[in-house]
Order: sequence, then C-alpha cells, then structure tokens
Amino acid sequence: MDCQNGAMTVIATLVIGKNGFATGAHSSHEVTSTEDRNRFLALRKSVDCLLIGGSTARNEPYLTPVPVVVISRSSVNFLHANPKAHWWNMELSKAIARAQVEFGNDILIEAGPAIISQAIKEDLVDRFELSITENDGTENYFDHAAALSKAKEVKEEVINGTTFITALYS
Repeated sequence: MDCQNGAMTVIATLVIGKNGFATGAHSSHEVTSTEDRNRFLALRKSVDCLLIGGSTARNEPYLTPVPVVVISRSSVNFLHANPKAHWWNMELSKAIARAQVEFGNDILIEAGPAIISQAIKEDLVDRFELSITENDGTENYFDHAAALSKAKEVKEEVINGTTFITALYS
C-alpha cells in the first residue's frame, strides 16, 4: 500500500468497457479482461476492507479475503454466505470512517459508477484505479472524463488491450 505511518488511504476501483459502460447483464463480467481481473484481485488482497453498494452485492459474488461492507438501504443481506460481510445503512462518508475504525486504514471501494462518482465528487477518494477494456458494456454508464478531471495526477498504461488509469486526488 502507499500509506505509511498509519495514514488512511481510500482507493476506488472500477472497470468499464471501451464504450464507457460498467456492466452487462448486471455484472462486470461482461466488461472485464484477464489483465483487469489479475490487477483487481491483487489490489483486493492489499487492503483492510472492501466497500460496495447494495446493487453490487446483489449481482456479484463476494467471497473475500478481507471484510466487505455493503452500504444499502435494503436490510436483505445477499452476502449471507460470506462470514466477513457487514450490511450497513448509512451515508458513504460515514461508512468509510466506520470501516477505517473497525477494520483498518486502507479501504477499497469496489462499487458501481454511482457510488464511485459520489465518492470522487465528495473528495473521499485518495486514488482511483480505472480499467478500460476492449469489451462493450450495456448498463451503468460512467463519465470517466469527469472523474479524472478532479485528479491532481493521472498515469496511464496499456497492457494487452486494457488501459489502466491511476488517478491521484490527494
């Protein structure tokens, strides 16, 4: 991780297809690539906690190596098979603060475009990892230009057709 001396780090990650959509058939599997998946899983293992939204929990399998917090107004826990899952009905900023107290300083937001956009807009994200694959999605458009316009620094690399963008906000 890039936090030192107990500093808190909030990272957001998202994969989108070349047409800007994050999902197809309600899942990111339609747009992901092998390269994205490998990088994503490595990042997931390096944090103290994952934070996702209710829609992500309903549509993606989440058996995770670290605790996963679902922020949702629904009280139905779709991750009952994951003993590390926690279901919280609260604002995003409060959920991040609580997760850092309960699980550790490094939080990874793996939510969909709405929550990622909100987190960036509210200055809750230190780093954003965006993958753009050669696939096309059909749902959940993400305005990545707007999200990246707030960054202090943007780095880009292409590996086997997948563009990896790292945006630093703090």
